Amino acid sequence: MPLHLPWQIIINNVFASLIFLPQTHSVMPHKTICLVLLLKEKDKTMNPDINLIENDTKSFQKPIEEVMQKAIKHFEGELIKIRTGRTHTSLIESIPVSCYNQPAMPLRNFAALAAPEARLLTIQPWDLSIIPDIEKAILNSNLGITPQNDGKIIRLQLPELSVTRREELAKVLGQKCEDCKVVIRNIRKDFNNLIRDAKRNKDISENFYNRLCDVLKKVTDLFTEKIELMAKNKKKEITTI
Repeated sequence: MPLHLPWQIIINNVFASLIFLPQTHSVMPHKTICLVLLLKEKDKTMNPDINLIENDTKSFQKPIEEVMQKAIKHFEGELIKIRTGRTHTSLIESIPVSCYNQPAMPLRNFAALAAPEARLLTIQPWDLSIIPDIEKAILNSNLGITPQNDGKIIRLQLPELSVTRREELAKVLGQKCEDCKVVIRNIRKDFNNLIRDAKRNKDISENFYNRLCDVLKKVTDLFTEKIELMAKNKKKEITTI
């Protein structure tokens, strides 16, 4: 009979084992990342149970890959926010803007954002009356850029990256890479705990447990290699002048 291990057990275990990781040395110091949010909500397309069926490793491998892919997806989003030779709207889209006497909301909720040139960002507010509020938010974001506007569009001209700044961004990249690896290691730990308990309760055999350990290691190594390759390619973009 298959053993159904509730997905929520893994979610809770990962919550307990992960830590809050502040976005130190950030391109956007106003924002804090909590990697725990990666697994806060289970994707509706996922199988809610992990079925451990003797000699069936695929039913164990699939949920591992699904959870680890969430970490990869989050890492991809963080890489986009690290500026390279060409800027991206993700640098500013999450800047909190306070207007209309309401709680602050992300800039993307108030304007159309674009990057028409390599070092130029444009912000076209849907309500021109909040241009001063948006400019104030940009100045408070510590981006180090003074906004300019023509009454309709706000323009942000980004300076060339200095060698020192490129080195700083490379360090930011290294930290984000390590943060993602921490998530992967914790996911592996929690899956390993589940199959260890299943073996202890004699729900699976010793031989099958060893096979599952091999699967878990291979999947973990694969995703770790993906993270390292993504970081390597991003570092090349950052350091290339």
